[in-house]
Amino acid sequence: MDGFRERLPPGLRDALAGALTLLLPVSCAGCGTGGIALCPPCADQLRPAPRSRELAGLTVWAGLAFDGPCASAVRALKERGRSDAARALAPALREALREAVASAASPVLAVPVPTSAAAMRRRGYRVPELLARRAGVRTARLLRVARATRDQRILGRADRASNVAGSMRAREGTAGLDVVLVDDVVTTGATLQEARRALEAAGVRVVGAAVVAATPLTGVRTRARRLPDSLTHPGEWDPA
Repeated sequence: MDGFRERLPPGLRDALAGALTLLLPVSCAGCGTGGIALCPPCADQLRPAPRSRELAGLTVWAGLAFDGPCASAVRALKERGRSDAARALAPALREALREAVASAASPVLAVPVPTSAAAMRRRGYRVPELLARRAGVRTARLLRVARATRDQRILGRADRASNVAGSMRAREGTAGLDVVLVDDVVTTGATLQEARRALEAAGVRVVGAAVVAATPLTGVRTRARRLPDSLTHPGEWDPA
């Protein structure tokens, strides 16, 4: 089934995933309340509140903090096949992207962190790309997985960096482009740093990164910004 879904056009694949969701028992992706995909209290807590984090010279913007309904919705998307949760999380990524490219002087491409073949087979979709699509943003697959890595969730800070070191490669013909990296969650930033390394090695300029959510990390300085209601559901934005 996963291989079949991967061969479908993105729009049809998303429609199929949504149809399957409707046929299954529905519960809130944020708190588990039955009978509704996202309850109003959880929807309110998923309103974007962009915050930036500096990681070794890379500015990473996150639309939300990784806790409460946000953490539950991300886990539902990544671990339980709840592709519908991407729609609830998309505004957070959208506003993080808007902040990440705000000072760019030239067109910027949104480049998703690549998904491993194993994760693609397991889920049937690429999480960063699905989130970006739901946010109305086209992405460019300029990165590919060069080698397998261990699950980052079970590793400490130092081990995470060594685990992903050298695990990505940029595709040929990318030199001179300006890009913003896209992922779902940032913890230590090791994955984003590896993506940045691979792109810069190919002559690409990484202007920043945008994620749905950031986990709490002590000793890291952040800047927060709360969006007014009028900016939480803007029109379509295309970084290309």
